[in-house]
Amino acid sequence: MLLSMTGYGRAVREFGAKAYTVEVKTLNSKFLDLKMRLPQGYRSKEIEVRKLVTEMVSRGKVDISVEVKFLSADQSFVFDRALFKAYHKELSELSKELDMGQVDLAQAILRLPNVVSAGEDVISDEEWGMMKEVINEALEKLTKFRSDEGASLEADLTLRVTNIQELLEQVSPFEDGRIERLRERFRTQIDELVGSGTVDDNRLEQELIYYTEKFSLSEEKVRLAQHCVYFIEQLAEEKSASKGRRLNFISQEMGREINTLGSKANSADIQRIVVQMKDELEKIKEQVANAL
Repeated sequence: MLLSMTGYGRAVREFGAKAYTVEVKTLNSKFLDLKMRLPQGYRSKEIEVRKLVTEMVSRGKVDISVEVKFLSADQSFVFDRALFKAYHKELSELSKELDMGQVDLAQAILRLPNVVSAGEDVISDEEWGMMKEVINEALEKLTKFRSDEGASLEADLTLRVTNIQELLEQVSPFEDGRIERLRERFRTQIDELVGSGTVDDNRLEQELIYYTEKFSLSEEKVRLAQHCVYFIEQLAEEKSASKGRRLNFISQEMGREINTLGSKANSADIQRIVVQMKDELEKIKEQVANAL
């Protein structure tokens, strides 16, 4: 099973007087890049939230947000009347002492710490247990999303590799007589350079065999065929951890063999096939970049 690195999960639940919304988004990244947005009163649980996420997501750019809203406006904030009065008394006396004139003390006091706070900051074990359930639900939906996307990736990658295998089979017919044409071209060029009949034919034949063997495509064809089979095998594996990295390594090896085929082709028809292979390989690399 292949997983996509792009995904989204969302879960909503009510608990007491509060409503909780958890959203998780993931994008491509070579490493785990986790960003969290938690309400101020829940920052103490940041390490535990991080642990929950990393147990489910091993790689990618991850953005998780936890939003808490009060269902009743009366419970959405706490106003400390005694603290407000104490601030007002002290600031009024200071204003008179410094002869500051008319000052809007109410606005200034409301900005001071702890006069107005966003509800209860203490999280009970019961509430945290519920929050973990909501976070896990969002992560499970994320995994389902990535799995569905991964299935589409797998189908497309299989098609692309199959196309390369079919293109590779088209190379063989154009190899017939290719080496002989190379030999004849070398002979003609040598005759033009040094003159006909001035070179030892036996020695020339040995040198031609040596050089023309270097233009054989057999090894590259065999290795490319093996890489394609290995790629398909890796796609079919049930284990999904770091599969994208392995597929990336294999695609790089496929690229090396295709490039070598092109450099040794000496045939317009084979070059045309190589260009088509490169086009398919680029599409494979684009898709593999999004695979977990």
